[in-house]
Amino acid sequence: MQILGIDHIGIAVNSIADAVDFYQRALGLKLDRTEAIPERHIRIGFIDTGSTQLELIEPTSNESVIAKFIASRGEGIHHFCLRVDDLAGALAVLKDQGYELIDPEPRQGAAGSRIAFVHPRAAGGVLIELKEVSR
Repeated sequence: MQILGIDHIGIAVNSIADAVDFYQRALGLKLDRTEAIPERHIRIGFIDTGSTQLELIEPTSNESVIAKFIASRGEGIHHFCLRVDDLAGALAVLKDQGYELIDPEPRQGAAGSRIAFVHPRAAGGVLIELKEVSR
């Protein structure tokens, strides 16, 4: 497994439109695109900061994990994402070492990527997403 860098930082927000106002007005950053992920009951907005993106995650239903996160913890950093060269290989290494995974197999992520989450219990309370970009 090779870590290629930090891909993005996921930020749970009640409203992408409201949250992006700060990033645009205060910092001069622009919302690049939004994408709905209906099966996860979320909408995501991407802000490019240069080498890393900010991923604003808005719940579209009270059934969303993000809605539940915001209800219990408030808006804020939800996870960070590491880009890896081989997601299936990374998951196999983590499994073999006994680390708890939310996703033992890769699943579809935004923009055609493949993703999987490592459980916060395995990483000192931090939710980590691993991402492999389609080639």
